[in-house]
Amino acid sequence: MMGTSAKKKVSLRVLNKPKHGAAKSAKPDARLLDAEQFLLPTYKRQPVVMTHGRGAYVFDSTGKKYLDFLGGIAVNALGHAHPRIVKVIRREAARAIHLSNLFHNAYQGPLARKLATWSGMDRVFFSNSGTEAVDGAMKLARLYGRQPNEAAGTTAKKHRFLALENSFHGRTFGAVSVTATEKYRLPFAPIVPGVEFVRFNDLADLEAKFDDTVCAILLETVQGEGGIYSVSEEFWNRARALATQHSALLIADEIQCGLGRTGRCFAYQKFSAKPDIVLIAKPLAAGLPLGAILTTEEVASRVSPGMHGTTFGGGPLACATALEFLKIVEDEKLLENIRARGAELRDGLVKLASKFNFIREVRAEGLMIGVELSIEGAPFVSEAMQRGLLINCTHDFTLRLLPPFLITRAQVREFLQLLELVLGTTPKKAVASESARTADLNRVAHATAR
Repeated sequence: MMGTSAKKKVSLRVLNKPKHGAAKSAKPDARLLDAEQFLLPTYKRQPVVMTHGRGAYVFDSTGKKYLDFLGGIAVNALGHAHPRIVKVIRREAARAIHLSNLFHNAYQGPLARKLATWSGMDRVFFSNSGTEAVDGAMKLARLYGRQPNEAAGTTAKKHRFLALENSFHGRTFGAVSVTATEKYRLPFAPIVPGVEFVRFNDLADLEAKFDDTVCAILLETVQGEGGIYSVSEEFWNRARALATQHSALLIADEIQCGLGRTGRCFAYQKFSAKPDIVLIAKPLAAGLPLGAILTTEEVASRVSPGMHGTTFGGGPLACATALEFLKIVEDEKLLENIRARGAELRDGLVKLASKFNFIREVRAEGLMIGVELSIEGAPFVSEAMQRGLLINCTHDFTLRLLPPFLITRAQVREFLQLLELVLGTTPKKAVASESARTADLNRVAHATAR
């Protein structure tokens, strides 16, 4: 009987079978074998090794070129190897990569000022990631809700969190507790107590579940992993009013939709009312790990030294790079480009929807786009990669598109041509099961309710 290790090697040989007349004796890439043997199996990775990128394109170890409409899942907002980012990283790496948060560095203060200007918030805490920012915001909400007569260590009256159905907020214990998608949450039960989920954009459900025990409502202004669904203005305004009424916090998770992705500095800026806390990460440091909690002076006043912290968050290399990222967005007028290219993409996708009846809906805000299908999306993702296009699929039926902010008109045309070819040639896979599709349709119904 063939052992597990041998099976893995055979599998990788098949996946890396040479093409176009290459020698049949080509050996599998040792790096893939190492990954298969030693990495924790948390991802279904494609059997290729990506080696470098340039602008809106990435390249694998065979030299194959891909148009990148995945963007590191919204991280690579400036594409790859932007010369100004490369220059800053080289300069700062030669100065100081890390300095303890027991000292100031040259870039934390200026970056905090810039983020406050962009967001309208007052104070900033830098984290390593988006999910760490979510956990920190949950701690702030519990801290803000605790009354002076409630002793530390006891359960405060205001301790409950409201989050939205179809949400995704991260992988740490706190963040996964406010993530509605059961496949991410349930394997780790029991999770953080006191969380209840509100039906997306459902005012009656929001009002029924919001009371004086709620310390915060946490929502993505535009749901990303959930399939590109936008919170309605009516729902946002009601959540803001209820949070104010019950002395709770409105927390906007803009980790994927913020920092320009929708054509605004922040997606919530299309509304007149502001949140109490804003969470960011993804593109902030142009690919280096960096997240942040942005908040008001009122919330920040509850914090004292030692109550929260981080080892790596806000290091000089990451903050210098983030400051340069924000300057590039301003200098190159990328918000304007996002709006223009986003409109072109939406128009092009709507035209494709008229050609392919399995496209149910196109949802878009700037360069954050979801193409809802009536059939499974995974085969299209695989076919797209074969043809040199990187996209992904969320919730089985939505193709998610997250191109870089600097995408050009020509690259939009290239993408639309490639996608039309993919849609027209990919074998159509039947829906996995009637129950799965029914559940998905129910999700869509909730998400589109107004």
